[in-house]
Amino acid sequence: MFSRTFTAVFAAAAIFAAPAAARDLKLADFQPPSHFVLDAAYKPFAKAVSEATGGAVTVSIFMGGELGPGPAEQYNRAVDGVADIVFGLPGYTASSFPKTLLAELPGVISPETGTERMLANLDKLSDEYRRVVLLGLWNNAPGLLFTAQKPVRALEDLRGLKIRVPSRNAGLVVEAWGGVPASMPVTEIYNAMQTGVIDGAMIDTTALSAFRLAEVTKYITTGMDTAISEFFLVMNRDSFNDLTEEQQKAVRDAGRDAAISANAAWLGIADKSLKDFAATAGKELIELATEEAEKFNAASAPVVERVIAEVEAGGVDARAYVEALRND
Repeated sequence: MFSRTFTAVFAAAAIFAAPAAARDLKLADFQPPSHFVLDAAYKPFAKAVSEATGGAVTVSIFMGGELGPGPAEQYNRAVDGVADIVFGLPGYTASSFPKTLLAELPGVISPETGTERMLANLDKLSDEYRRVVLLGLWNNAPGLLFTAQKPVRALEDLRGLKIRVPSRNAGLVVEAWGGVPASMPVTEIYNAMQTGVIDGAMIDTTALSAFRLAEVTKYITTGMDTAISEFFLVMNRDSFNDLTEEQQKAVRDAGRDAAISANAAWLGIADKSLKDFAATAGKELIELATEEAEKFNAASAPVVERVIAEVEAGGVDARAYVEALRND
């Protein structure tokens, strides 16, 4: 009797003492497998998580929309658990992230310090990400004006041109400049520019190589204050809650580091891509004269105040968040 009781108690203790089952997290990105973010952020992220958890938590990476097509659906894939972790742009589902998207307005953040500012203020975005766990948030390089056929050397040159934008706020900026904003995912820009559906796009210069836009772009205009896009890594809340506290910390820490690494990679490749473009025969990099740049900035300044006021009217402390990003 004693032997059976001892055996039962020992077995129960062994069950409770057993390590948690290994968990493999699926990370989904719609960008092509050749995109630099794979080596710059995702592989280091996966390695950091595995090492910090002693191999108990691993990460499998699915690029090119393997877990489902459509960049705009990325956030819902995290919410619904189609993937455990997803990369996405809050601008693709702008109505869900009005506070996050304040950072993309001209002059709110700088390319070099924006990611640091946003990571330092993640707690201020908790309401917008209550359905998921926000692991990382970072910015790219400024969105410049790519045009297929017509050069934009002055504000008047943009009038009536149909320009792809990454979000509503960027669309308001283009509209203030006299252009006609057209919303579409980055994956659709190439064909739209090639076929004349749009005249150009507002996007950062990493897209010249990552999405082959150098092939359909003849002119790039720079010099004005412009929109800067944000990217997120978010995690399904149930998947996160299934992890131990130590494992959760490992994933959060790796997400923050991935955001910093991704931002650095974006800025470095954007700079190199722009220089390569300018050195290519048949291409022209247009740097606005100071007086022309000031016209662009004067036209977009009311947009910044308008968006802040709209978000404030929705009960969000928009101005305080903007000031935290600028000065925190």
